[in-house]
Amino acid sequence: MGNVYFITGASSDVGCLLIDRLLTAGSKEDIVVAQGYGDLSHLAPLCAKFKGQIRTYDVDLADPAAVNLFLTNVQQTLPTPTHIVHLPALRVVNTKFKNFDEARFALDMQVQAGAATAICKQFLPKMAKAKNGRVLFMLTSYVLGVPPKNTAAYVMAKEALHGLAKSLAADYAASGVTVNCVAPSMMETKFLTDTPDLIVQAAAEANPMGRNATPADVVPAMAFLLSEEARFITGITLPITGGSAV
Repeated sequence: MGNVYFITGASSDVGCLLIDRLLTAGSKEDIVVAQGYGDLSHLAPLCAKFKGQIRTYDVDLADPAAVNLFLTNVQQTLPTPTHIVHLPALRVVNTKFKNFDEARFALDMQVQAGAATAICKQFLPKMAKAKNGRVLFMLTSYVLGVPPKNTAAYVMAKEALHGLAKSLAADYAASGVTVNCVAPSMMETKFLTDTPDLIVQAAAEANPMGRNATPADVVPAMAFLLSEEARFITGITLPITGGSAV
């Protein structure tokens, strides 16, 4: 039996590149459970390349009932995941705190921390019983040091996910399940659609390497933390920032 990768936000730029890397390097028996929401067409080329190895699910992670149905279906129809990767978040909206949008924040908390909690509650006890597993969360360099102004909602949601990761790492270390995070600086993907070009350009100019991150900078580190070679690494948040956070 191969690995079973459970990847939320799989249709993102990072998700697609990670799937390609994992399945190219892995076994024909490996399976990817790939969640997206309204954008599964981005996964079509990978489904064609890795025939029968990718199971796609269109699920709104902001809906707890939909998440529970999704998890139940996966548990009933597929083996327990060996790897969990949680990538999704609502896009960053730079806004002054006096205009804080409580409803949007609640959605982002559900997509990030709420969905991650449900996923881990469903699968981590079974991974622990198997004495092996990898869990990886996508954070942001905004949780390292001083965050940019006007990003309170985004930073709060990421910090909740960060707290979950640290707690799970402590809870499951003895059972062979590792829980880690990556924290990239601004990454040029379609996630930045709502971010003004001036902010993106300013972030690139301020980075010691003179540019923003790309998925190709981040995915290799993710693949390592998901590998057997990383079996003695847990509870860390790995900065991938070009030197902007040291």
